[in-house]
Amino acid sequence: MSRPKAQTAALMASVDDVEAQFYEALQRGDIERLMAVWSDDDEVVCVHPGGPRVVGHTAIRTAFEAVFANGAVVVHTEKLKRVESAGCAVHNLIERVDVRTAEGPRTAWVIATNVYLKTALGWRMVAHHASPGAKRELPEIVDAPATLH
Repeated sequence: MSRPKAQTAALMASVDDVEAQFYEALQRGDIERLMAVWSDDDEVVCVHPGGPRVVGHTAIRTAFEAVFANGAVVVHTEKLKRVESAGCAVHNLIERVDVRTAEGPRTAWVIATNVYLKTALGWRMVAHHASPGAKRELPEIVDAPATLH
């Protein structure tokens, strides 16, 4: 089952176009623009930090509407790592999320993986998986051994 055409975004020529629209929609609290970056595939999936796996457009929309109920999400992306081929791209990055609490402003660090597929309508998101992260001052593990014991 496909989404209504009203929610379909214009042709997105690159993965960077899709990613930029996704994060701009978060910044603006714009649910229509945010949902427009998703693929029409029924099996799209989203995991918010500490949350369950959310599958399908209606469930993902509902999850983001709950997020936007508290206002837009002030998020800045950092340390992007890419794996891309002709029809699939995986981006892993750090999201620095600025939140306001009763105690004052706080920063949350999130590790996110975004997966994109090239479709007839251009690149579209098929998965967004975000996990709680740590302060960015902590070092990354790079070039881990190929064999784990």
